[in-house]
Amino acid sequence: MKFLDQAKIYIRSGDGGNGAASFRREKYIELGGPDGGDGGRGGDVIAEAVDGLNTLIDYRYLQHFKAERGQNGMGRQRHGASAPDLILKVPVGTQILEEDRETLIADLSKLGDRVVLARGGNGGWGNLHFKSSVNQAPERANRGLEGEEKLIWLRLKLIADAGLVGLPNAGKSTFLAAVSSANPKVAAYPFTTLHPNLGVVTLGGDTRFILADIPGLIEGAAEGAGLGTRFLGHVERCAALLHLIDGTEEDVVAAYRTVRGELEAYGHDLTDKPEIIALNKIDALTPDVVAEKRAALSAAAGRTVLAISGVSQSGVRGALGLVWREIAKARGILEPDVQDSDGQGEPMLDGSEGGWTP
Repeated sequence: MKFLDQAKIYIRSGDGGNGAASFRREKYIELGGPDGGDGGRGGDVIAEAVDGLNTLIDYRYLQHFKAERGQNGMGRQRHGASAPDLILKVPVGTQILEEDRETLIADLSKLGDRVVLARGGNGGWGNLHFKSSVNQAPERANRGLEGEEKLIWLRLKLIADAGLVGLPNAGKSTFLAAVSSANPKVAAYPFTTLHPNLGVVTLGGDTRFILADIPGLIEGAAEGAGLGTRFLGHVERCAALLHLIDGTEEDVVAAYRTVRGELEAYGHDLTDKPEIIALNKIDALTPDVVAEKRAALSAAAGRTVLAISGVSQSGVRGALGLVWREIAKARGILEPDVQDSDGQGEPMLDGSEGGWTP
């Protein structure tokens, strides 16, 4: 299934049915009087977040959605039936925006969230409604009100607990494939990841979380370079970011600052999220080079830097432990000053396993 995270669609709610102007004319009934019924209400257009969807591809080829019109009123005091609502099923995490792509209409972040996007028109009154003591034979009947129409944007922001960020070829897809059952494309050239990938990481028992891998950022991404920062929306909801840096880069500090600069330019408080920094691909480096680059990164970032390898999985478990700790804090499982649920210390940061268990 092709991944699509933005779509522009046209919606229109149903018009109301017309009221009827009718009189009762039956044999042997002298004073029949008015008996025109009211028109039915037009259908609403409603968006609903449902399970089982992770793309907006359904709105790529069908972009016009019109609810049905209410039924007209009829004689013999018969009211028209109201039209059914038109339900637009979207993935959980979909935002609905006005045509300007800035005004937020609704954020369907939970399963079952619903929002009425366009209300159907009311049905018109039949002449029975206008009958009174001074006007016993009204010929007046109202037309149904027109429905609403508008152009809207659907934007999907994937629901993930943690996100992978970094330059192209930092090893994000390899890392995701190593820690989950996801099968992203992995190749030895930049921009092999052209759309976000999700994977479920299981640490043991019921401890699991969703990890998102997004296309790599390059310098100038905020101005549209490379694939731009469009896909950063998929990590806006994350509790933590795992920043992978290619250890084979000549200047790892510059690589780190490039990504941080693009995150800051994008905004949406991404730079305020807990960030775990990891020097990746240490299996291709000597221990002395690893120590030197870790020290340089730690000095630039002002925090401890992990040393990992997605290929050999060295240090991967420790990195996942730190990611889970931030997720647990966001979920309220751990207090902000508590290290982990077992009271154990920090994971080993030198690529060895141990120190943390799920």
